[in-house]
Amino acid sequence: MRLEAMYQEIILDHYRNPHNKGLRDPHDGEAHHVNPTCGDEVTLRVRLGAGDDGSTVVEDVSYDSLGCSISQASVSVMTDLVIGKSVEHGMRVAEEFTSLMQSRGQAEPDEDVLEDAVAFAGVSQYPARIKCALLSWMAWKDATAQALARRENA
Repeated sequence: MRLEAMYQEIILDHYRNPHNKGLRDPHDGEAHHVNPTCGDEVTLRVRLGAGDDGSTVVEDVSYDSLGCSISQASVSVMTDLVIGKSVEHGMRVAEEFTSLMQSRGQAEPDEDVLEDAVAFAGVSQYPARIKCALLSWMAWKDATAQALARRENA
């Protein structure tokens, strides 16, 4: 199987069988983002906790979303990559994914960091679809920032 076909299958699998879909409580932060270009939208919730090493850990990410297969698959993949990891790790993955999306197909994705998110490498060649892929990642960053601010003020 060609690599591109395998990547398309990963995207379709996450679209058809989304992970962590459905808003859950309790949560510490919530963000709602809309892609005005196409109408895709996501409401995303984050719950944080303390790691054994004192780090702040992403305990849960849940969401409700509407949109194309790219945006739907991207949020599913993103949740897999950040749940159970430190916020710091999640932010590094988000930065790596954002760089990949801004590369216009020129970057070589780091599969060790991005795991299934490397499937979106081809999306970076289509400017109209980049916002679809990034929608949930931006919502996750905003919801996490909100959750961190609440923890600091508690």
